[in-house]
Parts: sequence; structure tokens; C-alpha cells
Amino acid sequence: MSAAYANLVSTIAPKDFGRVAVLFGGKSAEREVSLKSGNAVLDALQTAGVDAFGLDVGDDLLQRLQSEKIDRAFIILHGRGGEDGSMQGLLECLGIPYTGSGILASALAMDKLRTKQVWHSLGIPTPRHAVLCSEADCISAATELGFPLIVKPAHEGSSIGMAKVSSASELIDAWKAASTYDSQVLVEQWIHGPEFTIATLRDQVLPPIALGTTHSFYDYDAKYIANDTQYRIPCGLDSAKEKELMDLTAKACEALGIAGWGRADVMQDADGQFWFLEVNTAPGMTDHSLVPMAARAAGLDFQQLVLAILAESVVGKTAGNQESMRG
Repeated sequence: MSAAYANLVSTIAPKDFGRVAVLFGGKSAEREVSLKSGNAVLDALQTAGVDAFGLDVGDDLLQRLQSEKIDRAFIILHGRGGEDGSMQGLLECLGIPYTGSGILASALAMDKLRTKQVWHSLGIPTPRHAVLCSEADCISAATELGFPLIVKPAHEGSSIGMAKVSSASELIDAWKAASTYDSQVLVEQWIHGPEFTIATLRDQVLPPIALGTTHSFYDYDAKYIANDTQYRIPCGLDSAKEKELMDLTAKACEALGIAGWGRADVMQDADGQFWFLEVNTAPGMTDHSLVPMAARAAGLDFQQLVLAILAESVVGKTAGNQESMRG
């Protein structure tokens, strides 16, 4: 492990974490991914000697949180209900420390539109976009932005409901399909060029990963099912460009108040310009997931990664209490 990442290793004895509830599953469209992530996290914690148990989040959540002895919670819920600030608010009300970002940062990062608005205000590059509410909006967006375009539900993750389109009719169909997941749908300029994902852990930016897929974009299948998706670490950028990407990632995450851990998704165009797409505040932790890959490149195995995330769990993560991200 390089000296740059040595401080990421948790120095807390496993027994000192107390009884840890791993919150996973839930009711979002990303339930199946969350179950896989949660089971991997739970196994790593228990193997490390942490007194951890799994809690599949359902209608009896409040009752279970109140009846179980819980010293802290590891949130590995993906999507709405777990990654959007609502779970964070509930845990703060109950006085239970939890992993990851606080209420405001979680809500902002889950909302792709407001994330872009914050980034725009600070000069952080993000693709031009439009909000789709009707077929007329689709026609207007096509005229303004041109093709190809990418359609996204504003509050989903794991590329659920996303589609690349190359005509007005495809755009209208994609908008209708995305609307079944979310009442708010975005359409973005398509950025031609390589895609990168950059993880953050305990206020440090981990080595970037370059992604390659035979699919039209890095969709759900490429993320969780396909075996031909390519991941490159080192990412192939020269040292100056890699530092630029890492510094921009730190700035983009700090703008949203990201804490504990997270993962930014970024495109690079033909001119070398980076374009920020979104930040995930509770990224996947499956065998196909990217944060564990980045952690390995920094010298941390999966168990060390999980313990490092848990070590950052604190109560009271409101906006005024966030620490700055350091590159």
C-alpha cells in the first residue's frame, strides 16, 4: 500500500464498533443489487470479528430499529428509500450512527437534476440537459441538444430506466419508459469518449477506473451481469490529466457534501474535457462493483474497505457538519 492511502485503514478494533445493523434490500428498483451488496458487506464484517447482523428493510423497519440493540448502521441500500436522505433522517432521529453521506448530500446526489444545478452554479462541467414532461418537451430537447441523447429517470441508479436515443420517436418512447420509474425524467447530451468512475473514501480520492463495454453505454447489464466489461487501472490517462480528474472529482463531491464514501461517474470528450454525470452515495459492493476495485488499487482488500467505511459512521451529518474532500 502506498503511503498516500495508508491512513485509510481503520484503527478501530472490530469489537469497538458494537452491534452493527447492515441495512440492505429495501423496496427500490435496485433491491436485487442491494441484497448482493449487503450480503458481501455482512460477510466481510462478521469475518473481521464485528458483531454485525443483516436487516432487510421492509415495512417493519422502524419497529426493528427500535427493538434491536443497534450501535451503528451500515447503509448498503441502493436507490430511493435508502440513498436519498430518508433513511439517513430516520437514523438521525433515532440517534443511530450510520455510514456514508448525511441527509442533504444524500438527497442532492440522488436527484440528478439538482446535482447538475449545483454543479452548474460552481462551474463544474456537466452535460447540457433538459427536463421531459411531455412529447412537446421531447421535440424541443431534440432541437436544442441534437442527437444522440441519453434519457434518465432523475431519481434512479444502476442505469435503471436509461436509454440512448438517436431520433425524436426513440426519444419519446424512452421518455415514456423512463416515466414508469420516475415522474421526473432528464435527457442529456451524449458525450462521445471514454467513461471513468472515481471512488472516494474517507475524504480521499482513489485511483480512477476506465470503463469499456460492448454495449451502447455502461448499462445495468454491463454493470452487473456481463463478463466482457473492461476495467482499466491504471486508467490510461497521463499523470497530469489523471490529477485533473481526481481534483475535479474532489470538487464535485465537496459541492454536494459527500462524506464517508461515494463514487463519481465521468465522461471525457474528444478534446480531453471531463464531464460529470452523477455521484452515488451508496455504490454497489458486489463482485462486479467498482469501489472495491479502486480500493484494491489503493492497497485495501474488501474487508479493509468495509471497515474503513464503517469507521467513518457518525451521527449529525447535516450540511454544516460536513468535512471537506481532499484530493
